Amino acid sequence: MSSTASAPADDVTFKRASAGSTATWVITLFGTAVGAGILFLPLNAGSFGFWPLFIATLIIFPLVYFAHRTFARIVSGAPVKDHGKDVLELVRKYLGPGTGFFVALMYSLANIPTVFIYGISLTNAIDSFIVNQLNGPSINRWVLSIACVGFMTGIFAIGRKPMLWLSQILVYPLIITLFATSVYLIPMWDFESFYNFDYGDTNWHVLLGFLLILPVLAFSFSHMAGLSQFSVDMQPTYGKHTEKRVTRTELYTALLLVIFTMFFVWSCVLALGAEGMREATEQNIPVLSYFANVTGTPVMALMAPVVVIFAIMSSYFGTMLGAEEGASYMLRLVAPRTAEKVSRRTLLNTVYIFIFVTATLVAVYNPSILDLISMVGGIFDAILIFMLPVYMFSRVKEYKKFRGDPWNIFVFVFGFIILCVTIWDLF
Repeated sequence: MSSTASAPADDVTFKRASAGSTATWVITLFGTAVGAGILFLPLNAGSFGFWPLFIATLIIFPLVYFAHRTFARIVSGAPVKDHGKDVLELVRKYLGPGTGFFVALMYSLANIPTVFIYGISLTNAIDSFIVNQLNGPSINRWVLSIACVGFMTGIFAIGRKPMLWLSQILVYPLIITLFATSVYLIPMWDFESFYNFDYGDTNWHVLLGFLLILPVLAFSFSHMAGLSQFSVDMQPTYGKHTEKRVTRTELYTALLLVIFTMFFVWSCVLALGAEGMREATEQNIPVLSYFANVTGTPVMALMAPVVVIFAIMSSYFGTMLGAEEGASYMLRLVAPRTAEKVSRRTLLNTVYIFIFVTATLVAVYNPSILDLISMVGGIFDAILIFMLPVYMFSRVKEYKKFRGDPWNIFVFVFGFIILCVTIWDLF
């Protein structure tokens, strides 16, 4: 399990130990995915009734596992001579500067708005907790947003190892409380009314409901932001065997995500009801914050803030890996001379300040989280996670060993469907 095992004899050039073990990275990737998307997923997935959610539950594991495994292969399956390069550097090298710039822009647009989503979510969740559970006054939104975004960005800026350590500290109680909350909601389930959802005069509404769930599903299970740096982190220890290690780690991550998350989604949906979903959506708060407000029970009042805050913070840290990677790369492309003159630490600090300022402003403005989730998951994640790797494998001879994988077709087709559904839904 540990990534600190001895390197293979033919990979002796890789001396540096990985920053995190396999178990550490499983937990970090799990925490990256379990954030605002999953806390808002019941509001979207449950709004179309039983059968669309049932179909989504059947397909979600292969969708998550094979899509993220395919994306990770860009780095983990790269030639040994390219080890140490992240996904953006590899795309630019093999697909050219034009495509490289486009992908870097898409990567930034996928990760930085996701950081915004977590900034909004934490600000709203803390405000709801203070007002509804502590019976306190609503804090000025500027002050609360600066405090929430500043704290999370500051912790991340300290360094990689402290961030991974804190992510583990956050995710273990998150898993426990997520499961405990799912079990606690069971007595509130109203299965019959959910099963007898009115689909109108045609069952095409079942298919339409399933398709409309897909963009939020893609976002809710996405841990793309951590995969590039995770794969780079494995290379010094595993060398040419990195792809096998990364694939195994991704399998563990996907299994953990699907089991805990879909149980949580079903439990929330069955307990929430149509009216509850509508009210929670209007309030722009995670589903658990809504449960804590309406039930008034001490157990839910305790568990809900823990799950919400821990989930958002762990996802913020994981997503910041991708936001940092994308933003710093874009700075080097846009202003290469300036980037060469400053140290890496100065460059990263510039990125952190930019993210802190923009995320705070967005948190103060408080746009609809579900709208942002649909846009990020349905456009940027669909192109980057599902479609880019398959295209790259078909074009670049260094990745020809992955061309014959039949799951590439499955991943690409679903990515195209998610993209089309999102664009259609926007208009």
